[in-house]
Amino acid sequence: MGKKPNPDDRRDNVEKIRRNIDNTIKKMEAAEDMIRLTDSGNTKRELKEKNKRRQVALQGMRKEIREEALHRKKQKGERD
Repeated sequence: MGKKPNPDDRRDNVEKIRRNIDNTIKKMEAAEDMIRLTDSGNTKRELKEKNKRRQVALQGMRKEIREEALHRKKQKGERD
C-alpha cells in the first residue's frame, strides 16, 4: 500500500523564515555580548565560529525568503 506525499503547502514559509532569521540574529547578538563579557579565549573563539556559521545561514535564509516571496507573488498572480 503506497502512501501519497503531502501536498506542498508553502503559504506560511515566508513567515517561518522571517521568524528563523529573527531568532538567528538574536542568538548572534547574545553571542556577541558573551564574547565581550568572557575572559576565556576558547569560549570567544567558539562563539565567533558559531556566529560565522550563523552569518552564512542568514545569507541562505534571506535568499530563500526572496524565492518564497516571488513564488507567493507568482501564485497570487495566477489566481487573479
